[in-house]
Amino acid sequence: MQIYEELRTRGLIAQVTNEELIRDMVNNRKATFYIGFDCTADSLTAGHFMALTLMKRLQSAGNRPIALIGGGTTLIGDPSGRTDMRKMLTIDDINHNAECFRKQMERFIEFGEGKAQMVNNADWLLDLNYIELLREVGTCFSVNNMLRAECYKQRMEKGLSFFEFNYMIMQAYDFYHLFQTHNCNMQFGGDDQWSNMLAGTELIRKKLGKDAHALTITLLTDSQGHKMGKTAGNAVWLDPNKTSPFDFYQYWRNVDDADVMKCLRMLTFLPIEQIEEMDKWDDSRINEKKEILAHELTELVHGKEEADKAQASAHSLFSGAGDSANMPSTEVELTDSDINIVDLMLVCGLGSSKGEIRRLIQQGGVSANGEKVTSFDLRFTANDLKEGVVLRKGKKIFHKAFVK
Repeated sequence: MQIYEELRTRGLIAQVTNEELIRDMVNNRKATFYIGFDCTADSLTAGHFMALTLMKRLQSAGNRPIALIGGGTTLIGDPSGRTDMRKMLTIDDINHNAECFRKQMERFIEFGEGKAQMVNNADWLLDLNYIELLREVGTCFSVNNMLRAECYKQRMEKGLSFFEFNYMIMQAYDFYHLFQTHNCNMQFGGDDQWSNMLAGTELIRKKLGKDAHALTITLLTDSQGHKMGKTAGNAVWLDPNKTSPFDFYQYWRNVDDADVMKCLRMLTFLPIEQIEEMDKWDDSRINEKKEILAHELTELVHGKEEADKAQASAHSLFSGAGDSANMPSTEVELTDSDINIVDLMLVCGLGSSKGEIRRLIQQGGVSANGEKVTSFDLRFTANDLKEGVVLRKGKKIFHKAFVK
């Protein structure tokens, strides 16, 4: 099976501009493609996983990836899928985030001479002259067509600023620039970027009279249609300091039964034949599938040693053995002689407010060292915390609180 057919079989391809040509380029190692990453945080997330693994698959098949860091476009902010304007970041923040991205991408993509490249669109966007841009590029865009684009529809209801309206033009200019300077003939991205990507192919056609191509990746959604990669409203980060390997493992270990096979196909590098065989397993083996998924993805991001530790710790905790060595932990600074359970959980990030934590305790969803918490007044001393207190939120979230 060639790479394009494998991508189809895994359910990764959503839309393409010309399937026959794209199949030929990808299968015959002719694709120089780019995927853009705006630097809105200091870590990539599980939501970036599809793009990173796609780059890895295509590079392994002999194609050449370009990872475009959006140092320029992040100054504007992508309105796609947003109902409000993104927070405006400083150039220093964006540069810091870009460096963090590079380190994480190196786990997936091999950079170097004749291999993958990393570029930053700040290198050309920040030097553009506005009048020249309007004359050279602005005349190629129809406002009527732009307003019909899916990426702007949600923002139109609450008001789309002219500032954000420029984002599509900037992204199209990226493709136009890379086509000329890096022989980049394809752009890949999430399916919510289709309108922006088509704008790039159109700009190249109008300005250069040549064809460029676009392929979108199926968005990773759960069985209810919600984007995956978040837990309790927060992103699942690839940075171990923001989402520990244990929590990362647990996120994938706890996906809904209906989503396991889809995640195995789309995210892991297990052979298709092995995944198809797993699909035939009896329903009683669903937890085995989940453990394979969680271990494979944790190993991809954090390495085999951390994946093994996370799995061993999860086995120990859920078997009642109580091994807390590798679970997420927080060192607590006591300002008094002791601390109550509500404040302790808040310090450990196990709730966004005291009210939320109290409701969770009332519902019987909190335990400490294996005992269900029934009172808001439960307190822990420095001696208790020197031993370490294992907090459990709901059925699946563990956290250790301690003092040195």
